[in-house]
Amino acid sequence: MAGMGGLNAAEQRELQGRMEQKQMKDFMNMYSNLVQRCFNDCVTDFTTKSLLGKEEGCVMRCVDKFLKSSERLGERFQEQNAQMAAQGGMNTGR
Repeated sequence: MAGMGGLNAAEQRELQGRMEQKQMKDFMNMYSNLVQRCFNDCVTDFTTKSLLGKEEGCVMRCVDKFLKSSERLGERFQEQNAQMAAQGGMNTGR
């Protein structure tokens, strides 16, 4: 793995495991926030156990908007990283 050259195999496995756990935790937090936001914004009628048509449409639009904005944010982040790397700005001075 890049960036782990100073670690032995056991340390690399441990670090990889911790990184995977953090990624899973971050994903679960993002998913939880998405569910909470879309539920709070869209669900207004609690007289039935299923979503009304307008609520379901709202939830679908909410999720779609969130996913598209997350995708765009990721793209911009990659663009900024590429631009910084091209300019030599990725050197942190260590």
